[in-house]
Amino acid sequence: MAKADKLLEQARDHLEPGELVKAAVMGAYEAKVFGNDSVRNGVLIATDRRVVFYAKKLGGFDLESFPFGNISSFEHGKSMMGHHVAFHASGNRVSVKWLTPPEAFAEFLAVVKEAMNAKHIVAPQATPAPQPEARAYVGQDVMVQLRQLGELRDAGIVSSEEFEAKKTELLGRI
Repeated sequence: MAKADKLLEQARDHLEPGELVKAAVMGAYEAKVFGNDSVRNGVLIATDRRVVFYAKKLGGFDLESFPFGNISSFEHGKSMMGHHVAFHASGNRVSVKWLTPPEAFAEFLAVVKEAMNAKHIVAPQATPAPQPEARAYVGQDVMVQLRQLGELRDAGIVSSEEFEAKKTELLGRI
């Protein structure tokens, strides 16, 4: 069994039930180890839900996960040493270099691009105008929410300012 296949098989133990691996490439993950720059070899996986980097190490493993919905951007390129990619998500950045094989990297990129494009395509949802009989229910619902919000304020979970802002918003719905 090739190293990539072995790592991919080990990584499957850390995927969610029903999560499907769509593409995978071997690469070197740039990380900090004991405050020093280090490179850890592992597998970069694109599933139907996220991008995962998995590396085996002495007595354990490293795993970093980036759900597609959290990835704000990615960059990729090629140098004399091979392909590289960096993902930006929620203020985090991961960089993986020396990705092989090249044809698998092209497939990996296609999966990531498709998933990122899909997260931005949201069907517009029409908000129906409340019917007269529904207004009474909305008013009752607002009263319940106001009571709950007051309890949160009294317990010190929300500030008086937050309470007033939310109260104004809720009363605007009636």
